[in-house]
Amino acid sequence: MRIGFTYDLKDDYLAEGLSEEAAAEFDSLITVNSIADAIRGIGHELCRIGNHRALMHALLNGGRWDIVFNICEGVHGSARESLVPALLDAYDIPYIFSSPLVHAITLNKGITKHILRDSGISVTPFSVAASACEIAEPAEYPLFVKTAAEGTGKGITPSSLVNNRAELTARVKELITHFQQPVIIEPYLGGREVTVGIIGTGSDAFCIGVMDIEITEKGDSPFHSYYNKINCASCARYTLAQGEFAEECALLALSAHRLLGICDASRIDIRCDNCGTPYIMEINSLPGLMPQHSDLIILGELAGYSHRRIVELILESGIRRSNANSHML
Repeated sequence: MRIGFTYDLKDDYLAEGLSEEAAAEFDSLITVNSIADAIRGIGHELCRIGNHRALMHALLNGGRWDIVFNICEGVHGSARESLVPALLDAYDIPYIFSSPLVHAITLNKGITKHILRDSGISVTPFSVAASACEIAEPAEYPLFVKTAAEGTGKGITPSSLVNNRAELTARVKELITHFQQPVIIEPYLGGREVTVGIIGTGSDAFCIGVMDIEITEKGDSPFHSYYNKINCASCARYTLAQGEFAEECALLALSAHRLLGICDASRIDIRCDNCGTPYIMEINSLPGLMPQHSDLIILGELAGYSHRRIVELILESGIRRSNANSHML
């Protein structure tokens, strides 16, 4: 097959003047080359396209591919992950990973939690605030405050954990001012933190593993903050969860993956309360694929899946889905 490859190369955006934080979700050349090597290794013809601007130029000049492996995060707006899939939909070109609608939903943590909660899937009580005036009076502290539409832990620092009204108001104002978007406010859960890797679509989706995340003494906080994620090699310790707890988390994550219509792969973050009850915290419909760094890849390697094999499985899922859709027309 002739496979296009769309991606946001971090170095390109840094050269344009974006800060390290603003470019944190974009991919390194190591990631791009590793995915490209995996696709070629299966025997496909690979066509590197690049970011959304390169894609638009290619499409306007007649560029076409059998399917596009898309890992573009996008740059601006709360639906930025939806731009490339929407462009490809406009030209009736199939692609890997989810639809514009799914990416827009999962990037918005508030909308995601509303859908999951109303469908009976476990999430913590939460509120969304677009200004300090909209802060609901909490039942109790401590609380956790984070941005509504960011990834890679951006905006999550030790100050995200608040213990009184003054700290809550200050943190909400700080995040809204810095990121220009609403925030999520929810109870702080002090139990286990895990992430679940899912590959496939619908009834074909399966869990490749559940990974415990333990922050080391070098971390800046007891949770997966921006600093701890960027410095995960020294700040985090990863192990595979086992037994009934792992099965419970896998079923919870699979339910959310299927309910939201996520395609090909996802990574779902779960945190437990002090009684050990798991709750979905975030859903990543465009999980990072950086070798030895991204959680899905670390999890996969612990479970016996190489980086190349994970890319192969994701690609195989997208191709099957594309073929099934074409047969339905």
